[in-house]
Amino acid sequence: MGGSVNGMSGTTGGTAATTKVMVVDDHPMWRDAVARDLAAAGFDVVATAGDGEQAVRRARAARPDVLVLDLNLPAKPGVRVCKELVGAEPALRVLVLSASGEHADVLEAVKSGATGYLLKSASTEELVDAVRRTAVGDPVFTPGLAGLVLGEYRRLASEPAPAADTDEPKAPRLTDRETEVLRLVAKGLSYKQIAERLVISHRTVQNHVQNTLGKLQLHNRVELVRYAIERGLDDE
Repeated sequence: MGGSVNGMSGTTGGTAATTKVMVVDDHPMWRDAVARDLAAAGFDVVATAGDGEQAVRRARAARPDVLVLDLNLPAKPGVRVCKELVGAEPALRVLVLSASGEHADVLEAVKSGATGYLLKSASTEELVDAVRRTAVGDPVFTPGLAGLVLGEYRRLASEPAPAADTDEPKAPRLTDRETEVLRLVAKGLSYKQIAERLVISHRTVQNHVQNTLGKLQLHNRVELVRYAIERGLDDE
């Protein structure tokens, strides 16, 4: 991580010690450095892998909470790895760590199930924070990329709905506080930022999000953001 291998040895977060992480990258020195940085920060690094096929195999055996994944992998590309693993285990969080900031790569990663996308130019501190936030379901993006993803969801939301959806039941009623939290989620705020703005606990924010996901029969926070954007809540 740019000479910062030893930079986080004294940092341990509340969730880090209980979070199982796997690192996938085809460059051994980079992979080892990232794994070492995360272990030094208190995460439980349960596995590493150097190609796509190996990544799928080892992730199924190690069952990490967070997969730190490069996109450019031999044997099987990162987006395929992400799609296969998240498809089989929806609770898995994937943080893409890539050298590419190309818009097409970012959108493809998110559509394949990635929770966040960080460039390899990030510092060790940024990486550790991103893994910690990814573990609790916060979408994490290198600055500038979050707006791109929201813009894509806005574009998708403006497309006509399939005919099969015309008879969908009326949307369940959300409480005022659930709607308020959903609006801030759609604006890209983290749970911590939402908690501070509404003067409630981080846990309460998580509970509101989980209740809202349940009511709307959505599966993850990315779907929740899309739901909010479809209803214009991010513009309010």
